Amino acid sequence: MSLAETVRDRIVRAIDEEQLGAYGLHVLVGHESAHHRWRSDDRVNLYSVSKGVSALAAGIAVDEGILSLDTRVVDVLDVPDPGSGVERVSLRHLLSMTSGIDFEWFGDQEVPWPDLAQEMLARPSRGPGEHFQYSDASTYVAMRMLGAAVGDVRDWLMPRLFEPLGIHDPQWSRCPLGWIVGGSGLELRTEELARIGRVLLDGGRFGDDRIVAQSWIDRMHSDWVSSGAGGLYASYGLAAWRGPGDGWRLDGRYGQYVFVDDAADVVVTITAHEEKSDQRLIEIAADAVAEAVSASTPASTGWEASRARMPSRHLVQRDAADAPRCGPVSSNGEEF
Repeated sequence: MSLAETVRDRIVRAIDEEQLGAYGLHVLVGHESAHHRWRSDDRVNLYSVSKGVSALAAGIAVDEGILSLDTRVVDVLDVPDPGSGVERVSLRHLLSMTSGIDFEWFGDQEVPWPDLAQEMLARPSRGPGEHFQYSDASTYVAMRMLGAAVGDVRDWLMPRLFEPLGIHDPQWSRCPLGWIVGGSGLELRTEELARIGRVLLDGGRFGDDRIVAQSWIDRMHSDWVSSGAGGLYASYGLAAWRGPGDGWRLDGRYGQYVFVDDAADVVVTITAHEEKSDQRLIEIAADAVAEAVSASTPASTGWEASRARMPSRHLVQRDAADAPRCGPVSSNGEEF
């Protein structure tokens, strides 16, 4: 039995024992994979995992010289009446939820304003980079910045991300003006999302294709800011959360997860609809990875064999922690 199968079986057993509402599971260890389904592999709303795909879009734009993390929102969007301090808000602040603008909006809510981006940017900033507030609106404005340069972001991503990964015609929820919501609303199958996970684990590559720079993937989970919350929601990067353990994750409502453990060379992808105990899904996944890797030995046919399966793969050992760059503020406790 491969290590991927061992991790899968541990996760499936625990999910079944706790009767959690999982849809699908995919485990990749090195280049060996295993999967399990509790229902058909239909496309589902990834909720805030969509933020991670938006971050990949931003990274591709940075690679192509279209934007930089320091590009200010007022440099690319026409903001007729920006709030105080908004002129200093950059793409970095929007992706890390540190614009300092007190504006909560999520993709399952209506848009009562003529332009969601203009409404957010008309509010004052308490200091870019100094305050954390989690909101789909931040990612939405970041994708509006990209859209101002490339047009429809989903269409722009087709040849750059979705088609190389074999993802056909993905749908993404849109605002009344027709722009993708960005922070939520992308619909993918478990197996399709697992390909996004492979890009994260492989440092921006998918097979022989370079999707985004390795440095961008590293940045997604190294420049941590403090959310002011505790536990699994204490530290946020560029659309990614820190933990459990030494891993990091994309994290969506009701149990949509992409969990990456770079040191173990593992990525676990879960789709679900678990309304009461969705956090247990990621805890179970991280525990299964840690237990399986601990039980494996270099002489076995598990972990070391899996890691050596494809020599073009480069494993990256990363520091377990980086100091937060922003002081703590209260978390809004809304949809992740």
